[in-house]
Amino acid sequence: DIYRNEENGAVDVILLSMELPFTIIRKLTNPVPCDGYYCRPLVGVSIILSPLWLWYYFNDQFGYDLSSSYEGYVFCSSASLVGIMVMRYAPGGDGPMDLYMVVPLTLYGFAIAATWLDSIADKLVELLELFGILLEIPSTIMGLTVLAFGNSLQDLIANVSLSRKGLSTMAVTACLAGPIFNLCVGLGLGFMALLKSSGKEEIHVKFPKNIKTGFYFTIANCLLIVVA
Repeated sequence: DIYRNEENGAVDVILLSMELPFTIIRKLTNPVPCDGYYCRPLVGVSIILSPLWLWYYFNDQFGYDLSSSYEGYVFCSSASLVGIMVMRYAPGGDGPMDLYMVVPLTLYGFAIAATWLDSIADKLVELLELFGILLEIPSTIMGLTVLAFGNSLQDLIANVSLSRKGLSTMAVTACLAGPIFNLCVGLGLGFMALLKSSGKEEIHVKFPKNIKTGFYFTIANCLLIVVA
């Protein structure tokens, strides 16, 4: 509870209260059938309402209106049918649900969560660009400093936690695997979406000097890790 938890300070209460509407919307559109979070009515309602979130996401990110296509109507109808079946036939109480029901719902929930992350990241980048304009800081500098720090902070916390538990090998592997995954998958999917939205067959990328400096530091960091 936000307001009854004694561990929450005044700042925490204010921030959590501001986040509360988005938390409610996220829970109502992202089905989570896992143990400890299972609630049959909530899972059923979130499956039924998830097409509304996907409609907003695709319309905001790609300019594609799900409600204007035959596939969109089929998807909304299927989601509504599945949600009604979950509320009618899924086990009540704490569950657990059968494996043949948990696996597809979990994968669907993972896909919905990925769209939430993509949308939130997009809004944060736009907010960062706004701060850069107001403070007259180039976007490349903001990317090399503030955005890079914020993007790596959760990895830092996770890797430190792994090291404290004696899993230092896993922590070092995660340090290397995270940036590689971002470059190969994140950058690849980003350029694929850009090519699709712009209608171009290729995109020419020019690296300013400060970006090249960042790449040099990245290469030096990788070499130091290998030597160490």
